[in-house]
Amino acid sequence: MSIYSPFSAKQLLPQEEKLEIAKHKSELFIGIPKETSYQERRICLTPDAVSSLVSHGHRVMVECGAGKNASFSDKDYSDAGAEVTHDTKKIFSCPIILKVEPPTLEEIEMMNIEAILISAIQLKTQKKEYFEAITKKKITSLAFEFIKDSDGSYPAVKSLSEIAGTASVLIAAELMINNNDGKGLLFGNITGVPPTEVVILGAGTVAEYAVRTALSLGANVKVFDNSITKLRRLQNTLNQRIFTSTIHDKALLKAIRRCDVAIGALRGKNRTPIVVTESMVDHMKRGAVIVDVSIDTGGCFETSEITTHENPTFIKSNVIHYCVPNIPSRYSKTASISISNIISPILIQIAEDGGIEAAIRCNKGLKNGIYFYHGILTNKPIADWFGLEHRDINLIVF
Repeated sequence: MSIYSPFSAKQLLPQEEKLEIAKHKSELFIGIPKETSYQERRICLTPDAVSSLVSHGHRVMVECGAGKNASFSDKDYSDAGAEVTHDTKKIFSCPIILKVEPPTLEEIEMMNIEAILISAIQLKTQKKEYFEAITKKKITSLAFEFIKDSDGSYPAVKSLSEIAGTASVLIAAELMINNNDGKGLLFGNITGVPPTEVVILGAGTVAEYAVRTALSLGANVKVFDNSITKLRRLQNTLNQRIFTSTIHDKALLKAIRRCDVAIGALRGKNRTPIVVTESMVDHMKRGAVIVDVSIDTGGCFETSEITTHENPTFIKSNVIHYCVPNIPSRYSKTASISISNIISPILIQIAEDGGIEAAIRCNKGLKNGIYFYHGILTNKPIADWFGLEHRDINLIVF
């Protein structure tokens, strides 16, 4: 009598046990060059983070003056155990390059073949030549914006959005004083004085922190967004009921006419949609303030024009406009600490896993941050945007 078995005779034989291969900790050598991009004042690692990395047996080389605009001196880094040098080429010859802004073509040229680059990518400001230069050098590139956390969120984007949201209200409060052509209003709720009226466009992270700050100062806040889900989530997160509405011209115009401050915090897929027209701005109060945080992606006010940290405002239709891209750079020390808190644990984990190759096998969120792997483009949206060939990283690293 034959007994049916789903296994072959070979499979029924005793098999060797397969054990997990032990991870070998690697030592990192990180170079932090001075930021050369216009208005960029942040740095990726604070002296405390450098001290932590050095205590784990890693080397960190910092270019002279790299932390100056974030209120960190060369001595702070030297005392933390970093090597401080004036030689820019020496910095870019390090195996791992850490930057806030993506490197220029000249900086990529100074990098070693098969180096590792960790920086932002600023996709909407990039050109095809940037990606071609990285391919030529066979660089493995990791973008802050693409790194995912265990909950599926993007920690770097979220953290900087929190700063931008909070800052937008503080900037508006500053612009409302008489010295800046403002109405001389105190941002808040003083006994016997009507509260400041604030309109916020958007219901994401920037909007949430703008709402929190405005409410804490006693302002009356109205939030507009076309996503009911986002509006509901915002109210549940705040744990209180505020005025919320989808974006209808009639309701928006009524709110815009009465407000003292309007904050643009909308995001679009490619460009931020313009929801406040020039005629709506014409109806705003004299001396009212517009802070367009969305200016990084085009702005959601028709009257918005890009300004700089040196000359941040202009007046149009008797309304003060603040349209500076990269608001977190204004608060460079806070933003640097925020970025450092995200990047330093990632670097330590990469070392613990045995290098970037092993780390992206173990960490899906980190793997999501890779957009070039040894010079091979692995990010489909980038490939589609610039008409480049790409390969799925999951078919290369598994």
